[in-house]
Amino acid sequence: MTTHTSPNDLHNPGTTASASGASAHKPKKRGLIWVFFLLIVLAVGGYAVWRVGQPGLVATPAGGGGRGPGGGRGGFGPTPVIVETAVKKNVPVYLSGLGNVAAFYTVVVKSRVDGQLMSVNFREGDLVKEGQLLAEIDPRPYEVQRDLAEGTLARDTALLTNARRDMERYTSLLAQDAIPRQQLDTQTSLVAQYEGNIKQDTANVNSAKLNLIYSKVTAPIGGRIGLRLVDPGNIVRAADANGMLVITQLDPISVLFTIPEDSLQQVLKKLRVGAKLPVEAFNRDNSLKLGTGQLVTMDNTIDQSTGTSKMKAVFDNKDGSLFPNQFVNVRLMVDTLANQIVIPTVAVQNGQQGTFVYVVEQAEGGAATVHLRPVQVLSSDQSGAVIKSGLKEGDRVAVDGSDRVTDGGAVRVRRPGEAEAEAAADAAALGRGRGRGGRGGSKTGRGGTPGAPSAPSGGAGGRKGAGQ
Repeated sequence: MTTHTSPNDLHNPGTTASASGASAHKPKKRGLIWVFFLLIVLAVGGYAVWRVGQPGLVATPAGGGGRGPGGGRGGFGPTPVIVETAVKKNVPVYLSGLGNVAAFYTVVVKSRVDGQLMSVNFREGDLVKEGQLLAEIDPRPYEVQRDLAEGTLARDTALLTNARRDMERYTSLLAQDAIPRQQLDTQTSLVAQYEGNIKQDTANVNSAKLNLIYSKVTAPIGGRIGLRLVDPGNIVRAADANGMLVITQLDPISVLFTIPEDSLQQVLKKLRVGAKLPVEAFNRDNSLKLGTGQLVTMDNTIDQSTGTSKMKAVFDNKDGSLFPNQFVNVRLMVDTLANQIVIPTVAVQNGQQGTFVYVVEQAEGGAATVHLRPVQVLSSDQSGAVIKSGLKEGDRVAVDGSDRVTDGGAVRVRRPGEAEAEAAADAAALGRGRGRGGRGGSKTGRGGTPGAPSAPSGGAGGRKGAGQ
């Protein structure tokens, strides 16, 4: 085999040996670095495991909210929880249903006489009182009818007066046998005829006066006026089907709602003894209570298509929160359960073992512990959960932080307002840190680090050195 040797190798015989030594030294140095890094990781992990086994070393000063000595939150130690006490109180029983608001009275106002609509004395949407003047129809034709009826009445009154005097004369003459009796009978019939005419004339006068009254349209009930159906200047007639306007009574107002037929007997039992059942109306998403009323009656049949019974309640609606045809959610209180154990609804949890709560027990002079306890829930809603069995009055249950606890584990009961105080302290600390960072950045931007060369000088020096 032929070996080629460059001229440089002849002049530098130690070059090949040095390169081989450097290549062998690099893998050895990298291996030492990786071993050193692995030892650091193992040391940190071992310290963490040892610290978990020493909960007493975790600093949780009173009122510190689980913070360590350095101001950060402690990662270990008792789990902080918020507790509420089970109380005993009376719990109302409600039936829920869907309902619609209906005006207590709805009146379509029509003209009672024919004529031209002269004026309208209301604005659309006004609240009016009973008897208030709403519109006027041309009264002149009915004034003429009145005058004509009064004139006829006066003429017939005069004829009656004269006929009665003649009848008196004929009566005297008949007593003297001066006239035949037939003449007196004829005069008596004439007086009766005139008396009938007087009654007819009086009725005509009253009819004309009544038409004059009807020419002024007044509100038959108090309520809110809807949109105007006829404008001034039009001819209105008593036979018009649409009417002139619509008035709806809003105070009081009624609500029609349904309940399941299975709950009907509960309501009937209360109504038979004359009980007054309160009814509450809420808006569509149950976020706002619109009013409280009273159940007044129920329908006499059950709707077979839905299996529900229709109820009617009356509400005082002085603030106008209920409006006709408005959709509402209704709660009907049918009973009250006395001396029931009640806890917040969020404390009740479901698992493989059924419904349960975490009960916090505080030993005398010791740490607080939490225990899982199965319970039976009678009912629950936004106001709380009614516990049938499993708890007694005074038991403390976890309502926040229970997702991080285990049965028999140690917990720390947080005081009211502690979480808010911690959040405020964190925000203040974050603000101070940002302030210090901003000031430091400004100093560096203006003058740089004291004793360090500025960037322009260093760049020029580098270029000068390169040039040299």
